[in-house]
Amino acid sequence: MEKFFKLKENNTTVSTEMVAGVTTFFAMSYILFVNPSILSQTGMPFQAVFLATIIASIIGTLIMGLFANVPYAQAPGMGLNAFFTFTVVFGLGYTWQQALAMVFICGLINVLITVTKIRKMIIKAIPESMQHAIGGGIGIFVAYVGIKNAKLLDFTIQAEPTKGMVNGNSIVPALGNFNNPEIILAIIGLVLTTVLVVLNVRGAILVGIVATTIIAIPLGVVDLSAIDWQANSLGNSIRELGTTFGAAFGADGMQSLFNDASKIPQVLMTVIAFSLSDTFDTIGTFIGTGRRTGIFSKEDELALEDSKGFSTKMDKALFADAIATSIGAVFGTSNTTTYVESAAGIGAGGRTGLTSVVVAAMFALSSLLSPLIAIVPAQATAPALILVGVMMLASFKDIEWTDLEEAIPAFFASIFMGLCYSISYGIAAGFIFYAIVKVAKGKFREISPILWVVNALFILNFIILAIL
Repeated sequence: MEKFFKLKENNTTVSTEMVAGVTTFFAMSYILFVNPSILSQTGMPFQAVFLATIIASIIGTLIMGLFANVPYAQAPGMGLNAFFTFTVVFGLGYTWQQALAMVFICGLINVLITVTKIRKMIIKAIPESMQHAIGGGIGIFVAYVGIKNAKLLDFTIQAEPTKGMVNGNSIVPALGNFNNPEIILAIIGLVLTTVLVVLNVRGAILVGIVATTIIAIPLGVVDLSAIDWQANSLGNSIRELGTTFGAAFGADGMQSLFNDASKIPQVLMTVIAFSLSDTFDTIGTFIGTGRRTGIFSKEDELALEDSKGFSTKMDKALFADAIATSIGAVFGTSNTTTYVESAAGIGAGGRTGLTSVVVAAMFALSSLLSPLIAIVPAQATAPALILVGVMMLASFKDIEWTDLEEAIPAFFASIFMGLCYSISYGIAAGFIFYAIVKVAKGKFREISPILWVVNALFILNFIILAIL
């Protein structure tokens, strides 16, 4: 073990790595509750998504630990699962099988840009301020989804002053009426989870979800007698996995994805949206946590632009992240990505891939919890979405808001994600306004040819939507 993970070289021990792995797992284990609750809204079997989440997390994290030897864990990404459900399936009207096919293609693209210098071109094409805006905007989007799931906003068209109000042909959301157990439960869960997070309680989000679910029992939101131990067993989860496993390649997936020529630009834009969010989220996590701790050297950071293949740990880690996305799509889940919560384990002393191996083992054990996870109400996971969104807003601090040349594109990229309820539309608005601002300032050369191509495709997509 010492020889394989190079523990002494990285100034760590087996016990330290094990503690770090458990710490990381509890910091990110909320995904076991949240991911199935989000993706199952598309019609995917809840238990199948639960098991696919575990399998994708195990495989991705093991590759990260055994191939790259770095202490990072992977699981289906927050924000990306919301984009999968609410934008791709609900908003654009694709089947969940087609959405899985797009995720699979995204994974292949990420592998390609990892092993070639295409990565260098893409990274240089996206302005740093826009990268931060996308990260913060996804935070707004995720938090908004949580607020809606908690029913803190009311979109019902009624004359009562506390209800959503009609404004022209649209509905302006209003504050929900706190007169039912579900909203009361969501408020209790939000307050409780907020306190736990602020006090830096280990596994705060997971503890908040569990505690809120327990509170839901006396409130009547959860009925323990309704638990179907057989239907939610591991054996049944395995059987239901047959519905999602390989569905990305079936008649309702890849085979029909490109049948409508008019939608091909939209499909390409959606895949790009998946890829951009996944790629820059991962790079930000690596640089943000690896530079300070020495996990990645300066050579590793420079490799983001100059190297190809697997010459550094950074290359290997990016490859592990990319391949995990395609693997997850095969089993039936949205983009698998490197979790920023890995910072919790790194803070506990994790420095090698042994930390990741421990995380993978913990995910494997969690497969036995399927019957209990099925009873977790949306009001228990909503606070997790809201607070994860709050944490993601930290990206905004790196934007120079006093410089309108930087602030205007960042505003449209981030705010449009929430207001339009679409990550891809936010990215489109940000990129387009970035080009407008640069043209207005006479800085044509600062706009990458890649960005011009992407903007052209975005505009073409909007034209097609208008015609259809």
